[in-house]
Amino acid sequence: MTIIKKGEKAPLFNIKDQNAKDVNLEDFKGKKVILSSHPLAFTAVCTDQMRSLERNFDRIQEKGETVVIGLSIDPQPSKKAWASAINIDKVRLASDFFPLGKVAKAYGIFNEENSASKRANIIIDEEGIVKWSKEYPQTELPDIEEVIKNL
Repeated sequence: MTIIKKGEKAPLFNIKDQNAKDVNLEDFKGKKVILSSHPLAFTAVCTDQMRSLERNFDRIQEKGETVVIGLSIDPQPSKKAWASAINIDKVRLASDFFPLGKVAKAYGIFNEENSASKRANIIIDEEGIVKWSKEYPQTELPDIEEVIKNL
């Protein structure tokens, strides 16, 4: 399965974030969305990826109101503990735990080999259309400048 492509309609989803609040794509109509997928919480590159989004949150907002979502298959309580441990306040850490990887599968970013999300960034425009997408090697930290440039 390949990552969702520019111009495709973003599949709808409704999952929970680290605070057990709904993360429903339909609620974000009129805003941009960065869906930043990472394999697993509490791992080095994933931690750096989420911290990079958190550190650059205000710069991201300068490109227009944007919802920033870190997506992985970790259960919601794990996402809550991780957010606290790495000081994530602005980025929503969404749990794609049950059914396992449903959102990742819909976006073509589920790794069947290890039953986890792939590392990827997907930008969805205000109308729910994919504006940009890129998959990264599991060990590579996504370039935040590239993500911001593509907003």
